[in-house]
Amino acid sequence: MKKLSTVRGRGSKIFKEHKLTIGLDLGDRSSYYYCVLDEGGKVIQEDSVGTSKKAMAKVFGSMGHCRIALEVGTHSPWVSRVLCALGHEVVVANPRQVKLISASSRKDDRVDAQTLARLARIDPQLLRPIRHRSAKAQGDLMVIRVRSALVEARTGLVNTARGLAKSLGERLPICDTDQMGIEQTKSLPAELQRVLEPLLKEVVSLTEKIKEMDRRVEQIAREDYPETKLLQQVKGVGPLIALTFVLTLEDKARFQKSRDVGCYVGLRPRRGDSGESQPQLRITKEGDAYLRKMLVQGAHYILGYRGPDTDLRRWGLKLAARGGKRAKKAAVIAVARKLGILLHRLWVTGEVYEPLRNAHAQHVKKAAA
Repeated sequence: MKKLSTVRGRGSKIFKEHKLTIGLDLGDRSSYYYCVLDEGGKVIQEDSVGTSKKAMAKVFGSMGHCRIALEVGTHSPWVSRVLCALGHEVVVANPRQVKLISASSRKDDRVDAQTLARLARIDPQLLRPIRHRSAKAQGDLMVIRVRSALVEARTGLVNTARGLAKSLGERLPICDTDQMGIEQTKSLPAELQRVLEPLLKEVVSLTEKIKEMDRRVEQIAREDYPETKLLQQVKGVGPLIALTFVLTLEDKARFQKSRDVGCYVGLRPRRGDSGESQPQLRITKEGDAYLRKMLVQGAHYILGYRGPDTDLRRWGLKLAARGGKRAKKAAVIAVARKLGILLHRLWVTGEVYEPLRNAHAQHVKKAAA
């Protein structure tokens, strides 16, 4: 890749004289590709830059204030923070919305960088920009991600052990994954016990590590994010769900209405209306997948046999009682969406949660009538 003659002739002086727009294509290789446009949309430079923070600072630190567009990805959080610290306006594009890139028939790093730069130059809102969380929030959220990885690994080992036992006509006893261990193999043949022992020892070890991560999550929530106590007023919402919610949203003022949270985590139905046709579609599944998973788990508890009597539970059970193949699943999703809205509302207002607020209001209304 080579620089254009315009830049070679005038050196870095051009970067301080014009308002520039830069498209930066992020990758997992040893370099990134970027394209620089002037105010008139003319390409004045195309080049690569090292993937380190030092290289980023060396290349973009010498430029004046620029608008830099990049796609969201593994490296985009730290890259955006570095560029913002250098005084640039950073636009992190949502790849779901940039079909000119994701669905292009001539997709490559150079074209992607140019497309990002041209869209950012015309109107940054065309990129549906997203906002990355702070370094501290990302670091705290990493503890939750590590716990999640440990849980998935444990579940995989337990499923493997159960499958191996079934292949020989045997079965491991039914129990929660955190209760699975060597003791659960006592009813199995001695040879099968010896085969499964290494797997189940790893399960026990992972369970201890998960418990340790749970303690860290509780400590982080208690010491650094006291607002999680407001969210834990809702039965079914513990430190894990509360902290995940707070860290993922980070700023409670980012939404004008609490109901926007449902859209943010991808729990609203897709829309494909055309004329008189209004088909019922599945949810969008946009936004943070892990937070959506946590809200769905909370919804399962609320609608389950252990769930306490609340307005949210009564509303969800009415939806599930409508019948049909998808009624129960749709009720869980609907309750998860309402749960996200409720948690944001409690966070914003700091109110004391009243589980049967609507039921009491209706009772008073009927009594007055």
